Amino acid sequence: MNLSKEIYRERRQRLMNNLGLKNGIAVLRSGELATRNNDCEYEFRPHSSFFYLTGFKEPSAVVFILPSGESHMAVLPKDPEREQWDGFRYGITGAMQDFGMDQAVELDELDDLALELLDGTDQVALLMDDELLRDQVLNWRDQLAAKARQGAVAPAGLVDVSDTLHEMRLIKDMGEIEIMERAAHISVQAHIAAMQAVKPGMREFELEAELNYIFMKNGARVPAYNNIVASGSNACVLHYIKNDEKIEDGDLILIDAGGELGCYASDITRTFPANGKFSEPQAQLYQLVLDAYHEALTHMQVGKPYEDFHNAAVKVLTTGLVELGLLKGSVEELIESKAYREFYMHNTGHWLGLDVHDCGRYKINGDSRPFEAGMVVTLEPGLYVNPDNENVDAKWRGIGIRIEDDILIREDGPYVLTQGLAKEIHEIEALMASKALMASH
Repeated sequence: MNLSKEIYRERRQRLMNNLGLKNGIAVLRSGELATRNNDCEYEFRPHSSFFYLTGFKEPSAVVFILPSGESHMAVLPKDPEREQWDGFRYGITGAMQDFGMDQAVELDELDDLALELLDGTDQVALLMDDELLRDQVLNWRDQLAAKARQGAVAPAGLVDVSDTLHEMRLIKDMGEIEIMERAAHISVQAHIAAMQAVKPGMREFELEAELNYIFMKNGARVPAYNNIVASGSNACVLHYIKNDEKIEDGDLILIDAGGELGCYASDITRTFPANGKFSEPQAQLYQLVLDAYHEALTHMQVGKPYEDFHNAAVKVLTTGLVELGLLKGSVEELIESKAYREFYMHNTGHWLGLDVHDCGRYKINGDSRPFEAGMVVTLEPGLYVNPDNENVDAKWRGIGIRIEDDILIREDGPYVLTQGLAKEIHEIEALMASKALMASH
């Protein structure tokens, strides 16, 4: 699932056009290998913004982009001995031929390349939260300043490229949407497999294994984030990742998991009964979350403020909590005082893309930004009743529910990228029963 080098070249040109630096240069790096323990390293994954502009996945690379879009990269050298141990490297020829760089040098020439390109440049644009690169750029600036008598001209200042680049990444192009829809489809199949594999008495990590198997079998070699497989009251822990407890008969299971494909994330949550049948209290709370999902989805339209779909979900959830007796009082006052946050403490969605919590502003000039075609956002209402909450009837305690899909904003209305995965109560029970029926034969 690779995009063409022409797409990356166009993005680099567009970045510089958007920055509007007549005599500036942008610098980004891919990142470094991270040690897992002793001499073992984690599999490398490039910084999302660097990858967005280059498509290059090797560590230690640095790219320089000139106002014209002309691009120069420093990369690890071809090295038969290291490649024997660590695998293939593109080297300088590959960086130019396969990734459209105008020039490439080996990494030990990085300083020379930087000093050459930055000499006479007014400003350097970079991700200011990249402390290592920021220090490196300041060092290059100081070296040039020290050569002022020889005619060198150091950059006058640094510019944060974050906002401009993040706004570009927020609107997905057709190539990105194709990859994200494929990632979503793979993740849907993984969730179906988990729903059909569950049995009371299993450990949570056994279900996690089903997810990872389907991810990897279909090309999503890693999850987009740590899988959450939470049974029973563990589902009330929003970022539960231990995934090591026994699944009991009567438990609800909340799985929040998505595969990463071509560095793009998917993000799905489903909640289902371990024994294939919702109890009445479970079904009542689940249906309330589902009603909030359906109502919120109608607000995910081009031109509508981002906050509208969250507010719509909150109103449905708060009204339902009052009707079920978990909250008491006026719905409007409970929303105003945020009393609902005892049971629903997160937002109803987030941007999705190269990062699972993707970049891009949620407000423009202090106001909730309107949806635009090409945005991808999660829709994920939930309810979580703490098992120790003695202010509610015991039948509700320890129930945690979330329903989450990935939504592409289109001119003709919201499009569910993660379509095809059961979320209605009767659909979930039928899906789980169909597996049980096959197993009995």
